[in-house]
Amino acid sequence: MQFGRSYEEFEVGAVYKHWPGKTVTEYDDHLFSLLTMNHHPLHIDEHYAQETTQFGKNVVVGNYIYSILLGMSVPDVSGKAIANLEVESLRHVAPTFHGDTIYGETTVLDKTESKSKDDRGVVYVETIGYKQDGTVVCVFRRKVMVPKNSYLEARGGEQPGRPTPVPDKNWSGPAQA
Repeated sequence: MQFGRSYEEFEVGAVYKHWPGKTVTEYDDHLFSLLTMNHHPLHIDEHYAQETTQFGKNVVVGNYIYSILLGMSVPDVSGKAIANLEVESLRHVAPTFHGDTIYGETTVLDKTESKSKDDRGVVYVETIGYKQDGTVVCVFRRKVMVPKNSYLEARGGEQPGRPTPVPDKNWSGPAQA
């Protein structure tokens, strides 16, 4: 299974459809709200939302939706990243409610080689998130520094830093076929 890409694997115009989607529960939304100290009643007080908002129900915290989409994109975009350099823009286009399922896809807008280090480059992408009915709810653009193949090869290949199991008195090594 792929986990991120090297610089050479990105192509301008490529679209990565992230899978699977994520259904947002009331628990998810309330926990995120409380963990991030966003105590606005729009997100955590159902009575308030019913009585005082145009939606008549709680609206999911927008930054939770952004976080879901960012996480969804990791296996396709930034799983091998050296650094997330910038979130250029973030727009919450439509509200999300408890029970909505979020899907995402990322388009590669541009890529440039690093001017200071020849073993990496910067990939510029746009991610959109949409609900089960196709309504776009969130759009963001970001720049990610990713390794070139030479960087990965110098650090252990596809899974750098992964240790090798060491046999001991309780285990003698892989079974022989």
